[in-house]
Amino acid sequence: MSQIDRVLRSNLKLRHLQLLVALDEFRHLGRVSEFLSITQPAVSKMLVEIEKMFDLQLFVRSTRGTEPTAHGVTVVRFARSVLADYQRTRDEITAQASGGVGRTSVGAMVVALPSLLMPAILRLKQHSPLTTVMVEEGDLTRLLPRLRVGELDLIVGRLEPGYASPDLETESLYPETMCIVVSPEHPLAKTPQPDWTVLAQLPWVVPPPWASSRSKLAQMFYKHQLVPPTDIIETSSFLVTLSSMQQRPAIGFLARSVAEHFERQGLLCILNLKLPIELPHVGIITLRGRAKTPATQLLVDSLRETAMP
Repeated sequence: MSQIDRVLRSNLKLRHLQLLVALDEFRHLGRVSEFLSITQPAVSKMLVEIEKMFDLQLFVRSTRGTEPTAHGVTVVRFARSVLADYQRTRDEITAQASGGVGRTSVGAMVVALPSLLMPAILRLKQHSPLTTVMVEEGDLTRLLPRLRVGELDLIVGRLEPGYASPDLETESLYPETMCIVVSPEHPLAKTPQPDWTVLAQLPWVVPPPWASSRSKLAQMFYKHQLVPPTDIIETSSFLVTLSSMQQRPAIGFLARSVAEHFERQGLLCILNLKLPIELPHVGIITLRGRAKTPATQLLVDSLRETAMP
């Protein structure tokens, strides 16, 4: 058995893994000390102990704090994966002992939140009130790494083809169009047929550059022989989008189901503009080969039922 294999199988303890993840999160020995409720010398001593086990330098100190080396990044990824499995197993056993079916963690893109994920969670809760669902909002650049190390059980959102990978399984649920929106107080809110030339000159809040919806929006301006807006804020956060629309006020570009949900609440207005564009479907992303816990399977079933016409 190699030294690395022996360390990974036998020598590393739970507290070692927790320390490695904390160092990666905080990048500062003092903050790690506070988080783990141990002294700073104890943090340093434990890190030295771990590095001696591997016979590798895992972290280096710099003016920017404590940063992982290339070997450190790999070991931290392993630590995150083990801790995620530990937490999942602990939660399942605890839930079963109390009559529940466990806990599941889901990453959610804005496009899937109001009309898919939340109704699915409500449906799940009707069948299993004690099941805990942890929801983390974000885009694929943030959510996919957490899915791969086991910190998320699944992702719901747009199935962006640029992020397709052999280690991922995707399940399409339904198509989702986009629309252009403004705050109810925006001058365009009362315009029967807004003009694309005017739209190109105003402030916008738009999806991040990697999103397929962003490139499709640019194509709409090119179709009208216009340069896309340059006064923009880029975000995948609905809260930032809504705040930008209310405070600048900026024009937004949202999935139609999301826009309709918040239009009914009086928070925004959908502009009367046709957008003949095709976008990837909304669906479920999981890690290939990873068995679903009972709680995760319950959520997947609820998502499928919610998406059914």
